[in-house]
Parts: sequence; C-alpha cells; structure tokens
Amino acid sequence: MNPQPTPKNGLLILILGLLTAIGPLSIDMYLPGFSVIAADLNTSIEMVGYSLSSFFVGICVGQLLSGPLLDRFGRKKPLYAGLVIYILASVGCGLSDSVEMLIGFRFLQALGGCVGMVAPSAVVRDSFPVEQSARVFSMLILILGVSPILAPTLGGFIVTGWGWKPVFFVLAGITLLILITVIVALPETKQPDPNYSLHPKAILGNFFEVIKNRQFMTYAMAGNTVSAGLFAYLAGSPFVFMEMHGVSQQAYGWIFGLIAAGLITASQINNLILKKHKSERILRTVITVQVILGIIMWTGSWLQIFNLYSLIIIMMLFLSCQGFIFPNAAAMAMAPFTRHAGSAAALMGAIQMALGAFASALVGIFFNETIMPMVSIMVVFCLSGFTLLVIGQNNLKKQDALA
Repeated sequence: MNPQPTPKNGLLILILGLLTAIGPLSIDMYLPGFSVIAADLNTSIEMVGYSLSSFFVGICVGQLLSGPLLDRFGRKKPLYAGLVIYILASVGCGLSDSVEMLIGFRFLQALGGCVGMVAPSAVVRDSFPVEQSARVFSMLILILGVSPILAPTLGGFIVTGWGWKPVFFVLAGITLLILITVIVALPETKQPDPNYSLHPKAILGNFFEVIKNRQFMTYAMAGNTVSAGLFAYLAGSPFVFMEMHGVSQQAYGWIFGLIAAGLITASQINNLILKKHKSERILRTVITVQVILGIIMWTGSWLQIFNLYSLIIIMMLFLSCQGFIFPNAAAMAMAPFTRHAGSAAALMGAIQMALGAFASALVGIFFNETIMPMVSIMVVFCLSGFTLLVIGQNNLKKQDALA
C-alpha cells in the first residue's frame, strides 16, 4: 500500500469515481422524464416510480452476488461481465413499450451496474491504508457528485428534445466508454483466489463473518439508514418540484444539481476536517445536525411556510450532510476487513439499497399529493440512523473497555 498521493493513485481514484457514478447516472438522468414516461406508457407517475424501486432492489440483490465474485475472481473480470449486462439492459429500457417492461429491464440494469458500485469500495480497501480511506471516499464523492449535477440537466434536455427513451441509449454509451477505460487503465488490485469458495454455504459463512463484526454493523447500519432519506427524496422530488411547484424539466435538473453541489462541497470540507478529527466524531456530530435540520424541514412543511426557494435551501442543507456521513461511515465499516473486503463492500451496499428501496417504496405507498410523505420518511430514517449510531458507538466503547 502507498499512503502518499501519486499521479497513479489519482488515475485510480478517477476510474473508481467513474464506476461509482454509474448508479447515480442511472437514477438521476431519467428523473426529469417521469411525467413524459407516464404519458407515453399510458400509466401514472406513481407506477413509473416503481421502476426506481426495482432498480434499488436489483442493486441490493446484485451486490450480494457480486461481492463474492470480486473476492474469488479478482476485481476486473466481474466488472467486465457486470458492465456488459448493464449496457444490454439499458438498451432494453430504451426499447420498452410498457411500464412493466421498463420495471423489469431496470431490475436487470441494476444487476449489472451494481458491480461498479461494489468494486470501488473493495479496491479502496485493497489500495489505501485504513487511515486514508475516508479521505479517498471523500475524493470519490467529488467525482461522483458531478453526475447528480449534470445528469438531471442533461436528462431534461434529452427528454425535451428527443423523448425519454434516448436517455437510456445515452446511459449505454457512457457505460461502454467506462468499460473501455476499465479494460485499458484499471489495475488489478486483487489476484483471483481459487481457494475462495463460491458454494452457497461458504458465501453465507463469509457474510456471517462480516455481520458478526460490531464495528461494521454499527457504521453500515447507521450510515445507510440515514442515507435512505436521500432515496426518499429521489422518489418524491419529481412530484414535489414539477407537479406541486410547477417547475419545468430543465429547472428541476438545475434544482437537483444545486442540491448535489451542496453535497459535493460538504464532502470536500469533510476531507479537510479529517486532518484534525476522527471519523467517529465527525459522523456523530453531523448526524446530530441533520436531525435538527430534519425537524425544521418537517415542521415547516407541515405548517406550509416554505416557498419554492426556502424549500430548496432547507433540503440542500439537510441532504448536504450526506457528504460527511457517507465517506466516514464507509471507511469505519470497511476498516476491519482485508480478505473479505469484497463481501463487506457488497453487504454494505446491499443494506444501503435495501433501505433505499424501502424508503422510495414508502413514498409511493403513502403518496397523498402533498410533500409530507417524502419529508416524513426522510426525517424518520434520519432519526433512526442517529439512534443506531449512538447505541452502536456506546456498545463499541464498552467492548473496548472490556478488551
């Protein structure tokens, strides 16, 4: 491992950032087209929203499969297979003529794309010392954050000019370029391990070893529970901004980008703070701040005192906290693992997407043509994550005291 920044490490981080961006691109680029998709497929926006939920479920299931494959065959070969599946499924999404067909291909798209979400965490654990992991994850967010800024805006222009189907053809083209970059420039950071069994019993045993680790469960569960609020926002914001507040598809893209810019800025502030403070302390402080912001957001929404601009501001502040939460929670969760890094990364991602799918589905289930279902779900998951973090950190302190 090389703890010092080098041009070689910079290229590695760039490639990992591009891989990580596949997920957000897949989510964000088609959001401005929800109403157009619903009209074209003769269905409702709520039904189109289930294509988002199916994507989250696909990533959840796919990550549990891809983690062991990354540990068994190395990091690159599973990436090749997954990205090819993603490209073919994206074409299928673009050819869909029913909402059920779109939902099905979105599930397959997620199964392929999920490898690009698991592999970067494993490669970071392979390539960098534990004390640098949180800083590397913050740098990944900087690259990752460009996609939420550009994707909805680009998606809005594509939908307005050519319809919603070309969005998925563009996603296929972007991923093809990423696949070529991976083949040419991504180093193999873990050689295949022929002794790593892919028997279901062995795979479950490896996952059980990860789950037994209290540090992993504390930070994976707390961080991902809080992040589920972001998924509720993704599911509910098209209706809130485009239907309730009447903004255009392009304007929605700019709003989405502004909020994403806040998250990116927070991730880079986190990178600076990490020079003086530990991840545990940063995480607890920021989640406490997010709880306070969430209560303000919920109260203001319930009292209907927010106009469009004040709503954007409070949501940007609330969601920007993720720029601190994700890198620190991910680094702390992955720290205990070396050999099982792929399985740990997969399990961490699966937990995130399971909670994300649940949160986004809840927005649809409780949909009542107001902002309250989305905001309430965002705040409930934030409070739950805060509770899990406090309990988990206290238990870890007791464990250390007894050791």
